[in-house]
Amino acid sequence: MATRPPYPTHPTGPVGPAGGSPRPAHWWQRAWVRYGALSTLLALSGLVILALVREQTGTQGFLVGLGLAVLPVPLLIAAFRWLDRVEPGPWRNLVFSFAWGACAAALIAIIANSFATRWIATATADPSSADTLGATVIAPVVEESAKAAAVLLVFLFRRRDFTGLVDGVVIAGVTATGFAFTENILYLGTAFGTDQLTGDSGIASVTAATFFVRIVMSPFAHPLFTVLTGIGFGVAALSAPRQRWRRILLPPCGLLLAMGLHAMWNGSTVFGPYGFFAVYAAIMVPAFGLLTWLVIWTRQRELRTVREELPAYAVAGWLAPGEPFALGSMRARRLARAHARRGGGRRAAREVARYEAYATSLAFLRHRGRRGRAGADFVVREAELLRELWLRREVARPALDHAARATAPRVPVVAAPWAVYGMYGYPSQPVSPPGQQPWPGYPAHPAGPYPAYNPYRT
Repeated sequence: MATRPPYPTHPTGPVGPAGGSPRPAHWWQRAWVRYGALSTLLALSGLVILALVREQTGTQGFLVGLGLAVLPVPLLIAAFRWLDRVEPGPWRNLVFSFAWGACAAALIAIIANSFATRWIATATADPSSADTLGATVIAPVVEESAKAAAVLLVFLFRRRDFTGLVDGVVIAGVTATGFAFTENILYLGTAFGTDQLTGDSGIASVTAATFFVRIVMSPFAHPLFTVLTGIGFGVAALSAPRQRWRRILLPPCGLLLAMGLHAMWNGSTVFGPYGFFAVYAAIMVPAFGLLTWLVIWTRQRELRTVREELPAYAVAGWLAPGEPFALGSMRARRLARAHARRGGGRRAAREVARYEAYATSLAFLRHRGRRGRAGADFVVREAELLRELWLRREVARPALDHAARATAPRVPVVAAPWAVYGMYGYPSQPVSPPGQQPWPGYPAHPAGPYPAYNPYRT
């Protein structure tokens, strides 16, 4: 009977306190209770927001708004998912974030904005100024706070999946995408209803203008605002436990920046007929470009962290020698999954993808441990990740080894000057050294005789 090979030894490195057994949780702290309550809350919010939007737009306007508002959603979700490919987070976090933005946050915003605008109009007896004040002051505060609640919930209750800046950007961006989806349905459906009353159609219609501004020009507006909040939470997640004030103050600072940028965007129409385009060109586009560069740079830094931290586990025997290089390259990862799919089907490819995700989490965990940022469960979490890797090694190692060989940098070989190489890198015909008489049966060097070597010649 074959015996199972023993685990390799642990690498020398950061050591954290061993985690003890968890205390028995109260009934309201159990996972199924939290998931059930949260699902019920989101479902009720979705039903209420559906009824409110349909009441304001009508059935036909709702369907038109829904069809137009859904267009940018797959592109935005794909972009945020691409950013999260180094250490992919669970799909349930993304589903929760989108549902919170589309249902709960949108419902809070509609109710709070309507109440605040009516109260201001009654207090000032000036409905026009109430609308302007509500759009530039009330709406940014309410909407960004409602969207930030999703980031806060993931940060508090899914802390293991929220480990850095990219996680904050992805959770915040997906939440804002859901919020913009519902808001676009409302705006586009209302515009369509206005066109139905006035009889306008085509390019000059209100629906076309609304579609151009909200779907073509600025589909990234809401994600851009809320990403600032996500960056605050992401940097807080990277902070050491002893940096308490940094962990407390950074998320509110990000939220305030999101509110300020949102207020400037909503108030762009106050700056004259060209205020919208001025704010768009001078603030929104540069901010979008800067944040895009930041998250891509962070993504590359994460890959570098993988390449730097995993060799310790390769030395200890947990990983093959070529795996740290392959796991630190997105191209090598794709090749490994494709190789596993050709040999073992989709199931093998999924196992390799999980292996890559666990190995990346292990590298980040060790990186935090070396910097003194690991929690009390460092040893327990490290053992869990190593066990997951060990269980999948038979499927993943051949695929990653193939990917490492295929993507390894070519080492240039300096050959002797008298060698004539053929198609595959081997001498096609032996020749004599330069500057000497041809050997019997061998031709002279093709470049002709060379001067004698003089080591003192300058």
